[in-house]
Amino acid sequence: MTLIFKDRIQAGQMLGDKLRAAGYGSSDVMLCIPRGGVVVGYHAAERLDAVLDIIVPRKIGAPFNSEFAIGAVMEDGSIYLNRADMQGIGITDEYIKSETSRQIEEIKRRIRFYRKSRPRPDVSGKTVIIVDDGIATGATIKAASISLKKMNPARLCVSAPVGAPDSVGEISKIVDDVVLLYLPDFFAAVGQFYQDFSQTSDKEVIELLELSWKKKNNLRGVDDAY
Repeated sequence: MTLIFKDRIQAGQMLGDKLRAAGYGSSDVMLCIPRGGVVVGYHAAERLDAVLDIIVPRKIGAPFNSEFAIGAVMEDGSIYLNRADMQGIGITDEYIKSETSRQIEEIKRRIRFYRKSRPRPDVSGKTVIIVDDGIATGATIKAASISLKKMNPARLCVSAPVGAPDSVGEISKIVDDVVLLYLPDFFAAVGQFYQDFSQTSDKEVIELLELSWKKKNNLRGVDDAY
């Protein structure tokens, strides 16, 4: 039987319940990959009362098809590359260097756009959970994991409602824990496991991040920084 989520909201709530049952909680930092991962992460973080923020990896696409990911990069230059795919289609180091530089600039722009004036959460010595709405190739999550491990978290977890078995197996070798709701035998695309997989807007991402930040900081008696 194929597990189908109604939408990202339901998937996030279910994921939050599973994370809480696995021992994750309010002292943890949940970093979500925009855009869809923020919706899942917001509702998961609500279940845990965890700190919510973003992490923004960017795919490095092939020159003939930008949607075909040959790797991914992070703001600090941390990079994951699928060398087998690169060799098979003749990708040069010069192309990787140029595309990496372009994507890093886009990452910086998006972080400013989504986070506004809010400070970056400190992850050193803390449990960090990377969340997305699904794991397909896993390239962006691998790049995010490589980058985060340099920041010395106490524990690094990757979590999503659903993931491709091969990709999840590779990711599990990089991080301390992987928490999923469903690991299907057949995986074609993340969207096949959602009844509603409509695109998340930038406006929704910003609103959810601001709402979570206000809730968390008001509980601590901190004035609204807007």
